[in-house]
Amino acid sequence: MIKKIFAVALLCVAMMISGCSESAEDDKPINTAQASPVAKSVPAFKTTTITGETVTNEIFSAKKITIVNIWGTFCPPCIGEMPELGDMARNLPKDAQLIGLVCDTSDGSQQIKKALQITKEAGADFVNVIPDENLLRFMEGVEAVPTTIFINSKGEVVGKAIIGADVDGYKDELKRLLAQ
Repeated sequence: MIKKIFAVALLCVAMMISGCSESAEDDKPINTAQASPVAKSVPAFKTTTITGETVTNEIFSAKKITIVNIWGTFCPPCIGEMPELGDMARNLPKDAQLIGLVCDTSDGSQQIKKALQITKEAGADFVNVIPDENLLRFMEGVEAVPTTIFINSKGEVVGKAIIGADVDGYKDELKRLLAQ
């Protein structure tokens, strides 16, 4: 348990230092279109959403492409893009979906409550997942949030990761991937 808490704390500190140390006004992408900072495929997992529903890696099989937005409740750019993400999720093509992966919720009900408040106020009613140990290991290469990756129906990471708040960039990459 202590090892898990340490891993989550280390991940959050690294993300705060590198990704969200910039001011809330500076929500431009840090570096778009770079190689993925995560593993090549999503490991098997069974966890819950911030609203308490059970979710597994089978969630990816429902759509051709899943946009996974890795974000934290401590991150102003992440929070700032939530209304746009909510709108995007409501208007996605039928073969795509958007899922949030809330990096700082695995060990605390306070962060879960904060994530619920953020998503509710923003109208971002898409699925937001609390990472289990397998998802925490999957995210080990993520150095900044938001980081957005794209997953195919087989659970494989495809396309380029987008680091920083860039909803237009997410839409462009999704369009490119769906056209393949």
